Amino acid sequence: METYTPTNRTQVHRLPKRAVYDKAQVHAILDEGRICHVGFVLDGQPFVIPTGYARRGDTLYIHGSAASRMVRESSSGIPISVTVTLLDGFVLARSAFHHSMNYRSVVILGRARLVTDADEKMEALRSFTNHIVDGRWEEVRPPTPSEMKATSVLALALEEVSAKVRTGGPIDDEEDYALPVWAGVVPVRLEAGEPIPDERLAPGVATVDKGRVLSGGS
Repeated sequence: METYTPTNRTQVHRLPKRAVYDKAQVHAILDEGRICHVGFVLDGQPFVIPTGYARRGDTLYIHGSAASRMVRESSSGIPISVTVTLLDGFVLARSAFHHSMNYRSVVILGRARLVTDADEKMEALRSFTNHIVDGRWEEVRPPTPSEMKATSVLALALEEVSAKVRTGGPIDDEEDYALPVWAGVVPVRLEAGEPIPDERLAPGVATVDKGRVLSGGS
C-alpha cells in the first residue's frame, strides 16, 4: 500500500483515527470531487478561491483565468493550500452537541507552477473537461489559440497531502440514549438531474447521457 508521509503540517492531530494517508483513498476522493478551494495569503490578507481541477497521477491541475489573482499569485511560488471536501451525510444525534457530518476531505500543501508547455496544458484542459462529463473533450470543439491564452493552468505536486474521513452514526453520551429523539444518519449525495437543452440547440442533436455527468475521470 502506497502512502503519503505525514509532515508537521499535514499530520492530523485532532481525531487522528480519522486520518487517511493511503494514496489510493486520497486519489479516489480527489477524483470524485469537482471543486477545490485554493487558499493563499497576499499582503497579510488570506484568500480562499473555489475553482475547477483534475488529477493526473501525482499532480493536481487547477483551472483559472489568465487574469485571475489566484493564478497570478499562486504561480509566483507562494505557499498555497488546496482542499477538496465531499459531504456524505448528516449525523443526527440525541443532543445538539453531538450532531456531526460524514465527510471525506483532502488537504494539499505546496507551491504551484504555471503550466507553460503547450502539450501539458492541452492535456490538462482535456482532463478538466472529461472530469465533468466522461468523453466530453472528444465530442466538442477544442480551444482556439486565443482561448488557450485566456486560460491558465496551475500544477501542484501531490507531496504534502493528508485526508480526513468520518463515517458511521452518532456517538451520544450514555445517558442520552434513552431520550425519545430520533438519531441516525441522513445520507447526502450529488447526482445529475435531467439535462435541460440550450434554447439555441441545433435540431436533431441527441441529449447528453446524464450517466456520463459526474462519472468522468481524467
